[in-house]
Amino acid sequence: MSGLRLIGDIGGTNARFAIAEGGKYRQLRHVEVDRYPSLHDAIADYLKSLPPPQRANLAGALAIAGPVLGDRISLTNASWSFSVQELKRRLGLTALVVVNDFAANAYAIPHLVADQKFAIGPEIAEAHGNIGLVGPGTGLGMSSLIPRKDGWTLVAGEGGHATLAASTEEEFAIIQMLWKRWNHVSAERALSGAGLVNLYEALCALRGVEPLMLTPADVTRHAMEKSDEICVRAFAQFCEFLGSVAGDLALTIGAFGGVYITGGILPRFKEAFAASAFRQRFESKGRFAAMLAKMPTWLILEESPGLIGLANMPLD
Repeated sequence: MSGLRLIGDIGGTNARFAIAEGGKYRQLRHVEVDRYPSLHDAIADYLKSLPPPQRANLAGALAIAGPVLGDRISLTNASWSFSVQELKRRLGLTALVVVNDFAANAYAIPHLVADQKFAIGPEIAEAHGNIGLVGPGTGLGMSSLIPRKDGWTLVAGEGGHATLAASTEEEFAIIQMLWKRWNHVSAERALSGAGLVNLYEALCALRGVEPLMLTPADVTRHAMEKSDEICVRAFAQFCEFLGSVAGDLALTIGAFGGVYITGGILPRFKEAFAASAFRQRFESKGRFAAMLAKMPTWLILEESPGLIGLANMPLD
């Protein structure tokens, strides 16, 4: 792969820009979205920091935290809205591809090296085939990769908004508590930063305990320190729900190439996640448990997998 490209991973709060060449990226810059009135202004400011030769004949690839359904794109959790073709013209790019952020994350998977991922459960030799991606963070993202002779077909979706199912009586009781707040309890209501707090608060209600005003970071800190029993259980329940959801994805797409977990929550707690019931719940699919046992599960440790995906994504 040759030629320079501008890449950007655009979230609701922060954006990351870099220059990519040969499938690698460099000159990474983090910016706060609310510092700029538009995406164009943020990118133009980044480009000013580059040496003039790097600004010539640049292609572009951007990942957006929101649906990408046409030329006009709006971020879900930020005020930026733009036309892809207009942005390409104003920035003078030779090409511009815009994808959903989880599409970029998924496209990174074939390019990860050993120290950028961590096995959860058995490492299964010669695992080949369809790949699933699940990512609890601000929300819950989900995508799939299907191999073909000349690369990969990306299947982006909104599986994080599929209905959350219960596998135990406690989970059924938790979902009943969440039903009091929302008429549709999606997987994201439990498997996200806010979802971790939702689990904590539901468990407090089930135990007749007044919940503390905790952030997701508070819940995980208390869980890791074992300083609050309900936080410990909330983290464990988070991992168990995630195992069930990841197993559902694996069954749906036949993920013999593995299911990968990304997002901002779990990489900091990889040992605790590996010691949880995630893998047990992943495989706990009745008559198909033996099939799930043949599918590896991995935690992505790379901080910016979306940028790796954008650096390697075809621009056509």
